[in-house]
Amino acid sequence: MPYPYYIDIINSKASGDPEGFAKECEAIFNRKVAETAATIAEKTSELDSHVVLLSGPSGSGKTTTARKICDALKRIGVLAHTVSMDEYFVTPNQESSPLTEDGEYDRESPYCLDLELLNAHFHALERGEEILIPHFDFTKQARDLAKTSPLKLNKNEIVIFEGIHSLNDMVADEHPNAFKLYISARSDVKHYGRLCFKRTWTRLLRRVVRDELFRGTGAADTLKMWANVRYGERTYISPFKYKADILFDSSMEYEVPIMKRFALKALNDVPDGIERLDELRTLLPALEEFETVDASFVPGDSILREFIGGGIYAH
Repeated sequence: MPYPYYIDIINSKASGDPEGFAKECEAIFNRKVAETAATIAEKTSELDSHVVLLSGPSGSGKTTTARKICDALKRIGVLAHTVSMDEYFVTPNQESSPLTEDGEYDRESPYCLDLELLNAHFHALERGEEILIPHFDFTKQARDLAKTSPLKLNKNEIVIFEGIHSLNDMVADEHPNAFKLYISARSDVKHYGRLCFKRTWTRLLRRVVRDELFRGTGAADTLKMWANVRYGERTYISPFKYKADILFDSSMEYEVPIMKRFALKALNDVPDGIERLDELRTLLPALEEFETVDASFVPGDSILREFIGGGIYAH
């Protein structure tokens, strides 16, 4: 289990030297990325495997972390690619799509994926064959048959498939030699033994801010979806995390002070009467305990840019 952060230390660094605090946290994260890349290069070579399966719950920063690992692999001479498993979603169908208890389309279920095609692509890549990665149009909620991306791996190449279901038995068991990586914000924030900011809140803030800024979804709707997201995590994601070769903590010590201004703006606009209002009333005072750090100190390749924007990695 990762060590917790401590709010008194966070606030001291945030108010005393915010730029240095940001650089320190990013350096720690980048060191973990470099160590992970080195392990991946070593183990995939030993197993003669070209596939890495990267999983993690919503708001973990899977996309940016995968790309940072790719960059780190390239620096040690291993050409790497990333593929989002979201591209393998199937068009929702009233007759066959998984549903929640409320009768809504269950976006957290692994049965939303074209598992047959995905597993066929894993085997084809290991045989050195070219695959055509599909494209899922989220605005239309349908696969765009006119758009595909070719991928073929040479001897010293790796592909990282990242998605919430990468370690699910229905995926991972089809490729036992794949290197497995689980990513999540795994550190709580404490104050003299008191839990003052839960790790799940870190991911919730990321979702709230990203959805508000870039996905046209207000905080009220994100909070409404969060119960099903958490149910999906407990059912389809968390049970498989200990199959991973590495458990990667994607939280950073200076993160809540960075996210605070964005999150308060979104959350303060949430009306009374929404689902999870009690949790919101606990979360807002907890946020107020933190100092604020200006987002200008966040570098372009930071995982936080996946949620606040302005990053170097296009999504």
